[in-house]
Amino acid sequence: MTTETQDIRRQQPEKPRNPEPQTTDVVIVGGGVVGLAQAVALADGGISVAVVDAADPAEARGAEFDGRAFAVAYSSQLMLQTLGVWKHLEGRTQPINDILVFDGKPGSRFKRGGPSPFFLHFDHRGLDSASDGAPLGSMVEARHARAALYDRAAELDNVTLLAPETVEEVSFDANGADVTLGSGRNLRASLVIGADGRFSKLREQVGIKTVGWTYKQHGLVTTIAHDRPHEGVAQEYFLPSGPFAILPITDNRSSLVWTERADLVPAINALSDEQYAAQVRARCGGYLGDIKIAGPRFSYPLGLQVARELVAPRLALIGDAAHAIHPISGQGWNLGLKDVAALAEILIEAKRLGLDLGSADLLSTYQQWRRFDITALAAITDGLNRLFSTDFAPLALARDIGMQAVNQIGPLKKLFMHHAAGAVGTLPKLLMGERV
Repeated sequence: MTTETQDIRRQQPEKPRNPEPQTTDVVIVGGGVVGLAQAVALADGGISVAVVDAADPAEARGAEFDGRAFAVAYSSQLMLQTLGVWKHLEGRTQPINDILVFDGKPGSRFKRGGPSPFFLHFDHRGLDSASDGAPLGSMVEARHARAALYDRAAELDNVTLLAPETVEEVSFDANGADVTLGSGRNLRASLVIGADGRFSKLREQVGIKTVGWTYKQHGLVTTIAHDRPHEGVAQEYFLPSGPFAILPITDNRSSLVWTERADLVPAINALSDEQYAAQVRARCGGYLGDIKIAGPRFSYPLGLQVARELVAPRLALIGDAAHAIHPISGQGWNLGLKDVAALAEILIEAKRLGLDLGSADLLSTYQQWRRFDITALAAITDGLNRLFSTDFAPLALARDIGMQAVNQIGPLKKLFMHHAAGAVGTLPKLLMGERV
């Protein structure tokens, strides 16, 4: 046997046959930004976790893998700080000091230029709660969020990351669940958590149905660089095709989320970077100065999807496996982190009491805690998208008057600001900055 052949065999070992299962408290299927956050939250509370993900962590840290940026609500930031994740994001976060919401793009509705004179302005200095004086939130690029979660998970002895790795089979019984991996490895756990995205195979396997619809819209995402500073101001314009958001990120750049009709997207995607930048300039107006494309371009179909059940025997769904909403409010990751915080609190407290982590009672508690919040936010984002994605004159007038009313009525405006900061409702401890 040659030395070369020996090296190849060392690099590609044969799959073990019927190996003894590795026992862990919880298996999380899906190692994205919600699945990893769940692993960190559980491990921080003394629960052993195995995370199985198909993506290669080295590739998943790159901008080419995921060019999005997340709006992190103030409460979500408290959670990430408490779990030791935020320290890994030092120098990579951009505070959101103000949010401006306009009906129409610059120069679209009135001859003298500018959007509708009715607009919303949320200033972080207007909060009068525990978050007083703090930003409304922060912007974090997806690649940096994922890297920070990888780094924090690596610091925790009771997190095992199996990636790149696939799940071949999951079976459930009265006492636990068995997970067979593509490598031939077997895992045994009390509970499986499905964080495997909008097209969750786990959700499909156990027969959980979803309710929802497509919007005939795509979200076009990229990063832009500009001459003038954004001053930490997030701006969102409501156009007939959907919202057009300019979100501040570090190094005098902004993350662009451009919602467009699905039938126009192929032609837009075919544009050169300079042609694409010209379209962006036309929609942004001149407040940022010259604009250049500064990152890869992505296109995602948009829709609403909510799982009819969040749990099944020995299974809990979190993140996009449980709900996928329109990005109009920038609350997608925050909604997933609320799932994480609630489920972590329930399971950690159960672990300390010596309870079965996959018991039906615990899973029912999780579902009851999260169902209303998920349903309410799904309905709000759907309603906003439908309300603002039209030029029908009576509706346009009604929504402009409504925006002006919110701007003028102090208590109502503060309520919206607290929603943006994620500080409304019965919050899990982690979202209040408390360890479980």
